[in-house]
Amino acid sequence: MEASAFEVVLEDEAATRRFGEDLAMAVRPGDVLALQGDLGAGKSTLARALIRALADDAALEVPSPTFTLVQSYETRFSVHHFDLYRLGAEDELDELGFEEAIAEGVALVEWPEHAGSRLPGTALSVELVHEGEGRCARISGSGEALARVGRSLAMRAFLASAGWGNAQRRHLTGDASARSYETVRLEGEPKRILMNSPPLVMGPPVRDGKPYAEIAHTSKTISAFVAIDRALREAGICAPEIYAQDLDNGFLLIEHLGSTGVLDDARNPIRERYLAAAELLADMHGRQWPSRIEAAPGVIHEVPPFDREAMLIEVDLLVDWYVPAVTGQPADDSLRARYRQEWNDALDRIDGFEPTLMQRDYHSPNLIWRAERSGHGRLGVIDFQDALIGPTAYDLASLAMDARATVPREVEQATVDAYLAARRAAGPFDEAAFLEAYALMAAQRNSKILGIFVRLHRRDGKPGYLKHLPRIRDYLRRALAHPALASLRAFYEEQGFLEEREL
Repeated sequence: MEASAFEVVLEDEAATRRFGEDLAMAVRPGDVLALQGDLGAGKSTLARALIRALADDAALEVPSPTFTLVQSYETRFSVHHFDLYRLGAEDELDELGFEEAIAEGVALVEWPEHAGSRLPGTALSVELVHEGEGRCARISGSGEALARVGRSLAMRAFLASAGWGNAQRRHLTGDASARSYETVRLEGEPKRILMNSPPLVMGPPVRDGKPYAEIAHTSKTISAFVAIDRALREAGICAPEIYAQDLDNGFLLIEHLGSTGVLDDARNPIRERYLAAAELLADMHGRQWPSRIEAAPGVIHEVPPFDREAMLIEVDLLVDWYVPAVTGQPADDSLRARYRQEWNDALDRIDGFEPTLMQRDYHSPNLIWRAERSGHGRLGVIDFQDALIGPTAYDLASLAMDARATVPREVEQATVDAYLAARRAAGPFDEAAFLEAYALMAAQRNSKILGIFVRLHRRDGKPGYLKHLPRIRDYLRRALAHPALASLRAFYEEQGFLEEREL
């Protein structure tokens, strides 16, 4: 049965501030928190802590809105703090921009009963009451917002079980999935990362009764991260140490490898770091990797194969999402059949080519530069939970044609050359076969990404990904220039897939 209320004991003011942080990590634009409680119950302390956590500014001035009725803040998203005690009538909310504030950001509302019918039915009630020497917070409501609060409170409990219950929490990043990451700090300790990876919600069947995630072998639980992390660390690769784990709920407390990446301040690739990343890949591709890895006693993760089914369901995203977006109509059966045939013919060329542990997203967002280290230790790797057993060429294509940064052709070539040189130095190596596989895996990956970025915009309301489309089309042109892909290139050109399009 879905919870409709939570209760949190707040022993002192510090606990109230931590509760404010917990709420800050849970709220999203559109949420309304109705703050209730007697004078001195801690509403101001709670609101101040929540706003400061969202702003990541412990010294931010957060005055009471008693006289102004509303104070607004630009943090990760807009936050509007209302005090409606002096409100004379509901229609005065129009002058305060109440409905606009609720639509665009998070609203904290003290004396919410004065909003009357204007208070959304989806608002969460946060009531602070005195209990003995301390306080108690009671959170009630329904829906997805309450579920987020419940998960955030569970994350605090997880931190407490690891001895980090008093840690300060700050949002670090989210990605295109349901995963999110926070920076946690505890006095006297190096900062760590709190990883929140809820069990994967499988979508509807899309082919042969199977959902997309099952066919593409997307990791279902956090156990995959733990297992791959263990394999990488045992091989001497710089992956985060795991200090505490809750596999059932999907929480990890892990090492913070650093905040320096492989791009400069203008988000351009730093040549030296890309070459180092290519050389690390070459080293990894000279190793044998297990396909069964223990994540915890009795919990075995089987690394899936990057099989034909997975490759094809990924490239189908182009016709499922990109084609309708640029043409205004769904891809018809004839186009789909020709597209599938072209891809099957192309993939036949590398069937069974050099299988290895394929990290799948080996690119700038997931590479940490550690300048104080030497050799391969200069690079830390993260976000590898979706790793598969697949072609060696895939991860190099992910790096050298980085979806999140424009890699100039010269830097791409230098990155590939660094990899090839390292492979040649390690022993016999079929360079021509590798380069063909590299071009094909680059074409496969970038075709998938065209579809994914449109899907993130249209289905998930994340238009920011559209800015990457011109880069992805350019990468596709580069990949399809390989002579072995002449037929696939001709098909893409005929269909206009490589043309610059506005969405």
